[in-house]
Amino acid sequence: MANEILSGIRVIDLTQFLAAPTVGRVLGEWGADVIKVEAPKGDAGRTQGAVFGMKYEDDENLGFDVSNMNKRFITLNMKTPAGMQAFKDLLKTADVFLTSVRTKSLAHMGITWEGLHKEFPKLVFAQDRGYGEFGPKKDSAGYDATAYQARGGVQGTTVDKGGNPYNPVNGYGDFQVSMTLAAGICAALLRAQRTGKGDKVVVNLNHAAIFMQNIAMVSAQYGNVYPKSRKEVTNPFNDTYKTSDDRWFVLCVPEYDRDFDKVMHDIGRDDEKGDERYNKMDTLNANGTSNEVIAILEDAFKKKPLQYWIDLFNKEDLPLEACQIPTEIYQDPEALDNDEIRLMEFPSGNKRFIPTNPVRFSSQGKPTLTPSRAQGSDTREVLKDELGYSDEKISEMFASGAASGLRHIGDPIK
Repeated sequence: MANEILSGIRVIDLTQFLAAPTVGRVLGEWGADVIKVEAPKGDAGRTQGAVFGMKYEDDENLGFDVSNMNKRFITLNMKTPAGMQAFKDLLKTADVFLTSVRTKSLAHMGITWEGLHKEFPKLVFAQDRGYGEFGPKKDSAGYDATAYQARGGVQGTTVDKGGNPYNPVNGYGDFQVSMTLAAGICAALLRAQRTGKGDKVVVNLNHAAIFMQNIAMVSAQYGNVYPKSRKEVTNPFNDTYKTSDDRWFVLCVPEYDRDFDKVMHDIGRDDEKGDERYNKMDTLNANGTSNEVIAILEDAFKKKPLQYWIDLFNKEDLPLEACQIPTEIYQDPEALDNDEIRLMEFPSGNKRFIPTNPVRFSSQGKPTLTPSRAQGSDTREVLKDELGYSDEKISEMFASGAASGLRHIGDPIK
C-alpha cells in the first residue's frame, strides 16, 4: 500500500535550492506524481554538494536528493513559445503548481496567480518566498541565512548571551518551511476537492522563523529578555551541562519544585534536599539565585562521564539527552528503529544515510525513497506519454531548444 496517500495528485515543480523543492520531495514521498521543470541551465541545487562538502555527480548527489527525490525531471526553455506552451499543457494535467520563483520574475514570464487561477480554476498555486508579499522586502531575494536565521531573529535570540551567533546547519529553516508549505498545500487540495476552486498558498522564511519562536516572541513583551545565558536560566533543571568526558547534554525537568529533592539525590547532594533557599521556583527567581543552583549542578555533573548520567537519569525517568552530532545519530537505535534515517544504496554503489520526512501514515508504512536523476531524464517520456506530443513534435522542440533531454552535471548547456 506504499505511496497511496496522495496517489492521483500531480505537482508541477518550478523550484530551486532547498525549501520549495523539498516540498515536492515530501509530497512525492506521500505518493504524488511530481514533475520538476528545469530551465536549460538546470537547478543550481544540483551542484550545491560543493557548498556542503559532498560529492555531486549524477549517480550520487545527496545535496540535491534531500530536496529532489521522488520526482521526474524535464527541461523546458520557457522563454520560447513552444517551451511555455508545454509548461501550460502540463498545468492542465496538474493539481498543484509549486514554485520558489519570485513574483516579479514569474510575472516577467507571463505567470501570475490571477492568470493561472482564471485559466485553471482548480489549480493550487503554492509559493515559497524569502519575505512576505506586502512589506518593503517583498521583491527581495531571501535565504535561510538572511530571511530566517538573521532577520527572523533565530540567531540573535538563541545565542548564549555574550557569545557569537551560532553557526546553523545549512537549510535548517528551509526544511521547516518545507513542512509548513506542504501542510498548506494539503489543506488547499482539500478545499479544491470540496469546492472545485484552487487557492494561493504562500509561506515565507521570515514569517516561519518568527512563528517557530512563539514563546520568545510573546514573552519578550513581558520583560523576558533575550538572548539568555545558560548561567541565568529560570529553571536550572532546564539547561545544558558538561560532563567529565567533555560532553554536553540537555537536562529537561520542567516540574522543578516536585523533582528538586530527587535530582539533588541523583547528583549526590542529599545535603541540599529540602533546602528552602533553592527548592521552590518562585523563591529561587524572586531571590535571583538560580545561578547558585546551576553552580551546584555544574560541579556535580563534571565529576562523571556522559553515559553515567544518561543511564542514571533514564532509570529515574528524568529526561536527559546527549547533544549528539550526525555521526552519532547514524548509530542511534531511536533514529534507526523508527526509520528516521535510512541507509540507501545509490547508483554509484555507495550506501549513504538520508533522513526521511517525519510524517507517517499507518496505511502507507515506510515511504519509498527514489534518488534523483540527471537533468532532463524524463523530458521525452513526459511530453509523449503525459501530453500526447508526437515524436516529430518532440524532435522539433529538441532541435529548436524549446526542450532538452539528458544533460549530465558538467555538460555544456545546449
